[in-house]
Amino acid sequence: MSGYDDDELHRDASPTTYVLQELQLYGYRPYEDEPDPRPLPEGNRVAGAIADIFDALIAALQDTRLEPDLDDLLWSTVNLFHRATDRVGRELDDNERAQGRSQREQDGSEVKSVELERLTAEGQTLIERRNAFELMRDQAAEHFERHTHSSWRPHTGSLVNHRNLTAALIDSRDFLAARRRAETEVMLPTGPKIVFSGGDTTDHMLIWAKLDQIHARHPDMVLMHGGSPKGAEKIAARWADHRKVPQIAFKPDWTKHAKAAPFKRNDQMLAVMPIGVIIFPGTGIQDNLADKARSLGIPVYRFGKGGA
Repeated sequence: MSGYDDDELHRDASPTTYVLQELQLYGYRPYEDEPDPRPLPEGNRVAGAIADIFDALIAALQDTRLEPDLDDLLWSTVNLFHRATDRVGRELDDNERAQGRSQREQDGSEVKSVELERLTAEGQTLIERRNAFELMRDQAAEHFERHTHSSWRPHTGSLVNHRNLTAALIDSRDFLAARRRAETEVMLPTGPKIVFSGGDTTDHMLIWAKLDQIHARHPDMVLMHGGSPKGAEKIAARWADHRKVPQIAFKPDWTKHAKAAPFKRNDQMLAVMPIGVIIFPGTGIQDNLADKARSLGIPVYRFGKGGA
């Protein structure tokens, strides 16, 4: 081989050799430049795989020295799918921005038109991937609840579901409009909104009884609460889980509003114009919510001490 220089070696190499070199240098990224045509996994196979994951962890760790760590591991298993959902959601955000840029750059050329079509198809694929991961997360959350007897909640962000929100995506502009509409609707489901607020009371029987009464009058109600990890609002959230009632947690933004955060949160809940506000004993935060609701003409119902 002494008679060949590097250029001659490169020219004589077969196409297969070139592809292998590229793989070694850069790795292989399937469908990087086009929407992935492969089908999504079958729902039954995914459900079975998730059930197997939980069964395996529980069977391996129960009645062992590692059992105290089991709940955390199961929580993290659900969070694995939640993080995948968020990651695909960020890719969808990037795709939306890319579509916006491509729309502005349209000049009638075939190249620009094809690029926009590719981005639109890619966006549709991302939506389907996100919805699939949401399904996996929700099924894992059900296994978590079945074992721990408590609802799974992410440490940060919201637990939302987009799978029932579909739209005909005709072109890129329709795609973007449909996505914005879906993102708004998933955060504010349709149905009469009921605000619930309370302090550290643990009278779960009274809370469930009053919510059941309201649910009987408004079967399509949406429960809004402050997302507290304890007390009356946690009990209300558990009620919504068991009754399959859509719920929205308005958590105070302490970083942005500091001490005023709970009161700003009250304003946000009332801005949705609920049909009623339920108050259980608490602090000045609950009093502030009740006063503001009355000033807007929204009925307020107090229960517990000093209430009905």
